[in-house]
Amino acid sequence: MTEILTTHAGSLPRSAELIAANAARPVGEDGLTPAPTDEFREVLRQAVVDVVARQREIGISIPNDGEYGHLMGSAVNYGSWWSYIFDRVSGLELTGDDHFSGEPVRSGPGDVRLTTFPDRRDWTIFAEAYQDPNSGVTVGSQPTFPVATGEIAYSDTGRELVAQDVTNVQAALGSAGYEQGFLNSLSPGSGSRIVDGHYGDVDAFLDAWVEVMRPEYEAIAAAGLTVQVDDPSIAENWDQINPEPSVEDYLAFTRKRVDAVNRALAGVPTEQTRFHLCWGSWHGPHTTDIEFRHLAPLLLEIDAKYYSFEAANVRHEHEWTVWEDLALPEDKVLVPGIVSHATNVVEHPELVAQRLERFARAVGPERVIGSTDCGLGGRIHPQIAWAKLSSLVEGAAIASSRL
Repeated sequence: MTEILTTHAGSLPRSAELIAANAARPVGEDGLTPAPTDEFREVLRQAVVDVVARQREIGISIPNDGEYGHLMGSAVNYGSWWSYIFDRVSGLELTGDDHFSGEPVRSGPGDVRLTTFPDRRDWTIFAEAYQDPNSGVTVGSQPTFPVATGEIAYSDTGRELVAQDVTNVQAALGSAGYEQGFLNSLSPGSGSRIVDGHYGDVDAFLDAWVEVMRPEYEAIAAAGLTVQVDDPSIAENWDQINPEPSVEDYLAFTRKRVDAVNRALAGVPTEQTRFHLCWGSWHGPHTTDIEFRHLAPLLLEIDAKYYSFEAANVRHEHEWTVWEDLALPEDKVLVPGIVSHATNVVEHPELVAQRLERFARAVGPERVIGSTDCGLGGRIHPQIAWAKLSSLVEGAAIASSRL
């Protein structure tokens, strides 16, 4: 029997104690959070031990720290996968100028530019639904993001924080009896989506983020862990371009971000790299998402062994058929989302098994690891999140027995 392994995209529900400890941390004069206190470090350390142990109890094959080292001061938070990096990078300040202010930006043929967040095409097409608090459409809270006001660099605080993440998860993995695990890290392309108030050139700013993220990737890999590069920008940027660009122009724009990932990963062994692609974790219609068939070949250009992507939500589930036509290199592994962060309905284990079997038939069961669409922490209720992971494990066992 070929066992189909299970994992998840990264973020898991935080404990009430950790959320309270995060919320209580002071904010510095620059609006960012300073290095943690010894008291906070102990709360975080124990929380990581507990979340890894719970993954073991459920039966998750490849765990992480739940992204607990990524600050989340409230139970609902869609953005900690991104905002955590702000405390680790010098040259950033809160100025009041962010993604939710300013005039909309317009693109043209051969000149692809990201517009402001409120000008996203999905948000404007369904403006009535997005503005109705009873519609069920949610985008999470809208915090103020920093602006790059000087040369950016991975800071000494960043090095301390990633070392803390590594130490915590290594100890927790050992305690729970795991031999492998991963840590999540931001992509250069996603980092470069914050407002640039210094470089004045999109490509130069992207290049700067390559240098910023490289030390974090290398620190994680040097510890023997797998680096998961989280990069919604590869797919999500499409919706933040007005008017809709040609696919050719968008792929040219995106290939620069793929190249940025590869340059930042140059010192990391390919077998220790996972890459996560998604269309944004907000709970909305997503009618303006770019089709996966346009992105899948580009995905394979990323120097990673494992490719994680959304495949369970109702906007993208049908796109598993891409892998019937696109040849997956023999040394690569698919990590498709099999349960979704976008619904409170807990997927039946039989549905989980059927979804896994589709991918197994397309590329071989030994090259499929069942996962989640996006992180579950901060997006759905903890009780539902853990039930989804349990269903994922149960369904993987069913699929394995049949394969």
